[in-house]
Amino acid sequence: MDGHKLDAILVTHEHKDHIQGVGVLSRQYDLPIYANELTWTAMEHKLGKIKEENYNIFDGDFTLGNLEIQPFSIPHDASDPVGYVIYGDKTKIGIATDMGYIPNKVKDILKETDLLVIEANHDMEMLMSGPYPWMLKNRIKGELGHLSNDTVANILPELINGNFSKILLAHLSKNNNMPKLAYETIKGVLENNGLYVGKDIQLDLTYQDKPTNIYEV
Repeated sequence: MDGHKLDAILVTHEHKDHIQGVGVLSRQYDLPIYANELTWTAMEHKLGKIKEENYNIFDGDFTLGNLEIQPFSIPHDASDPVGYVIYGDKTKIGIATDMGYIPNKVKDILKETDLLVIEANHDMEMLMSGPYPWMLKNRIKGELGHLSNDTVANILPELINGNFSKILLAHLSKNNNMPKLAYETIKGVLENNGLYVGKDIQLDLTYQDKPTNIYEV
């Protein structure tokens, strides 16, 4: 990633895996940071020194360059977690990770997107048979936790409904999921619903160790 090509940092919530590079990136590339007030309060002391002009607290929709940004609330165990819908040049991109479930309001927001980035955090069998303590397992699979492969697979046909055809699976757990398993689980359910990958749907994953193929939308 070339940091000089970045214009801003949008923060969804204050958990460590989402903010540990935020302060460093902002200082190195002089990037503005956008977050809501409760998230700023929860994360500010973890970021290090940030230029005053790079503090941006939003309360509702806002504009970033030629993009319209629509934050939306999500069910997760953080101060005020959000997902984002980004509008630009007649294109709508939805980013929805870190949710224990998908409320109807979020379903409505994510419909008619040109590209959807959505969490497929864990395989339920791997999670329940894995080494995590029960308290953590219950947190992950709870209503303020994370979306499983099966949950996402079963909701995607309803979200798609002929509206969009590009999906990236994100936020996969290293311990409770595998890229191939997430991909094949969701591919299978989509095709059972008459949506064929490579024909009707473009399906790919985000990765922690390499860039993702970004589709033209």
